[in-house]
Amino acid sequence: MNHDTSVSGGPRRKKDAVSTHSVFGAPCWVSLTSRDLSATEDFYSAVLGWRWRGAKLGDHFRIALADGVPVAGIAAVAGMWQTAVAWTPYFAVPDADTAVARVRERGGTAAVGPLSFPPGRGALLADRDGATFGVWQGELFSDWESWQRSAPAFIRLHTRNAFDSAIFYGEVLDWATGKPGCCEVEYEGGEVVLRSQGKVVARIDSGAVEAAPDPSVRPHWQIHFSVEDVARCARSAEKHGGSVLSESEREAVLRDPDGAQFTVTSRDPR
Repeated sequence: MNHDTSVSGGPRRKKDAVSTHSVFGAPCWVSLTSRDLSATEDFYSAVLGWRWRGAKLGDHFRIALADGVPVAGIAAVAGMWQTAVAWTPYFAVPDADTAVARVRERGGTAAVGPLSFPPGRGALLADRDGATFGVWQGELFSDWESWQRSAPAFIRLHTRNAFDSAIFYGEVLDWATGKPGCCEVEYEGGEVVLRSQGKVVARIDSGAVEAAPDPSVRPHWQIHFSVEDVARCARSAEKHGGSVLSESEREAVLRDPDGAQFTVTSRDPR
């Protein structure tokens, strides 16, 4: 999705853009829906060292920069769109309307969209277990593969049944269809592993509980950000109103003051 044109404040660059018609099914952006833009900026600046610039979508949107590279979008629209505060991955699709129709046909829901943000279209969705994700149709910025290698480096779906979820997403996103550019799916050690152009871009694992009172135990997509110092990020999160859900030497699961959950890691989790 292009700099400044995604449904969630995603990146845009005109030069040498790659289209979702040739590269599809893979994660192409991540975005946070929040309530308070200023408070969100302050927290993630303190914890992850991000800087910010505006997005052409308007005053409710910002783009996070790490060392000058766009890494994520912030959209202060949780109240406006009546959506949960959460980090959400967006997947590249050749046709957003088709993807949304497939989600509905398979028991998922469409929360927002598809909406047009020239030169593309996006939608915010939920799978049939309640995990939120988005789709984007249109141009991807020219160095989107470099974005994938930076922060965030990885996404993981914690869900009720990995095999069942792989079938759902595979049918929606054309995984393992044999079409040029599609993602490949393998089953390794009880997990589903998603590869795009040979690189691991996501994993799906089983065990989440749909009716769990703790949202961190329910089905959800977890976003992993690479950091230099996991412990420093965890302490900074606590200092600035967030919380630490779990912590080890190399990885910590954090929650921001609004309740959005994310992971910081000092290693490649793929």
